Amino acid sequence: QFTTRVVSCRAAELRPEGGGEPVRGFHVVLEDTILFPEGGGQPDDRGLIGDVPVLRVTRRGPEALHFVPAALEPGAEVLLSLDWERRFDHMQQHSGQHLISAIAEQIFGFKTTSWELGRQRSVIELDTPLVTAEQVAALEKSVNEKIRDRVPVTVRELAADDPEVETVRSRGLPDDHVGPVRVVDIKGIDSNLCCGTHVSNLSDLQVIKLLGVEKGKKNKTNLVFLAGNRVLKSIEQSHNTEKALTSLLKNGPGEHVEAVRRLQSSVKLLQKNNLNLLRDIAVLIARDFKSKPAPRQLFVLHRKEGDSEFMNIIANEIGTEETLLFLTVGDEKEAGLFLLAGPVEAVENLGPRVAELLGGKGAGKCGRFQGKAAKMSRRGEVQALLQEFISHQNPEA
Repeated sequence: QFTTRVVSCRAAELRPEGGGEPVRGFHVVLEDTILFPEGGGQPDDRGLIGDVPVLRVTRRGPEALHFVPAALEPGAEVLLSLDWERRFDHMQQHSGQHLISAIAEQIFGFKTTSWELGRQRSVIELDTPLVTAEQVAALEKSVNEKIRDRVPVTVRELAADDPEVETVRSRGLPDDHVGPVRVVDIKGIDSNLCCGTHVSNLSDLQVIKLLGVEKGKKNKTNLVFLAGNRVLKSIEQSHNTEKALTSLLKNGPGEHVEAVRRLQSSVKLLQKNNLNLLRDIAVLIARDFKSKPAPRQLFVLHRKEGDSEFMNIIANEIGTEETLLFLTVGDEKEAGLFLLAGPVEAVENLGPRVAELLGGKGAGKCGRFQGKAAKMSRRGEVQALLQEFISHQNPEA
C-alpha cells in the first residue's frame, strides 16, 4: 500500500482486452504510484485507489494513467493498494525471461529479439531458425542451477547520456522516454535496460520450466516457458488431469497413452462400420421408394444420423428426373445439413428459398442444391413450399 495524492482526473474510455464496446470511466494521474504501467513486454498492475478498482494502467510520457470507473477529486489524499499476487507473478516471469535470455546468449549465442508475458505462459523470441531439444534441456538445466545459486538481482539508475548505457544489453528505449534509464543486474550474469518489475534474488523464481519451442516468424524461434508459481499450478493441473484419466481409463498413468490409442482404433473401426451401415440404409430407402406402384413427385426424409454422402446416395439411387427430393440430417432442434434434388429448373428456383427458410446457406448445380441449415425445425414450412410448387406445376397432383 502507498499513500499519495490525486493530480488530475479526466473522462476516458477503455477498450476491453477481449474486444467489445468501450467502457466509460476516468484517467487518473497521481503524484506517484506503485502500480506498474504496461510496457517492455510486461502487462500492467491492478489494484485499488481507496475502494475504487484500477482496471488498467498505461504510460503517457513520464505519467502513469490509472483507468478507474468512478471519478476522484483532484488534490484528494488517497490510499493506493497493489494486487500483490498479480505483481509477484509478473516479477517471476520477467526476471525469468532475463535469466533465460542471458544464458541462451552466453551458451548458444541466441539473441532475444522480443518477448511476451502471457496469462498462461510466456514466450521469448530467439533470433535463430532452430533450437534443438538437447539445447532446450541444457538451457533449462543451466537456468535452474543459477536459481539454486541464489544470485542477487539489483536495480540501478543511470543518466541517459552515461557511457555505461552503451555497454548494457538493450532492445532500445521508447521514443517518448524522459529522465534516467533503469538497469536491472543479475550479478555476474546479465545487465539489462528494463522498466519492469523484478525479484531481488533468483531464488525467488523457485524453478523455471521450458515447455519447448515453436516456429516463429522470419527464421526465428519462440521459446515457451513457465516460472515460479506458474510451474506449481501447471503441475497441479496436470496431476488433476492424470487422476481424472486414471478414473476414466481404469489404469495407471503410465498406461494412459496406450489406452487412448486403443480407444482411437476402436472409434475409427466403429465410424467405418457406421458409415457402411448408413450407405446400406440409404440404398434400401431409395429402393423402397422406387418399388411403390405409383411414384410420388415429392420425397421428403429426415434422419438424425447421416451426412452429405448419405443424402446423395439416396438421390443417386432414386434419380431426380421426375421426383423432387428434400432430404435433411441432424438434430431437429439444432443445426444440420439439407439436400434439394430434382429437375434442374425447379431446383435452381427453389434452392435459395429453401436455404433461406432453414436459416442456412447453400449452393448447387445440375439439379442438386445442398448446404447447412441453422433452423431444422422449419422443415415443415419447406415441405409446404415444395408441395405448393408441385401443385402449381401439376394441378392434378
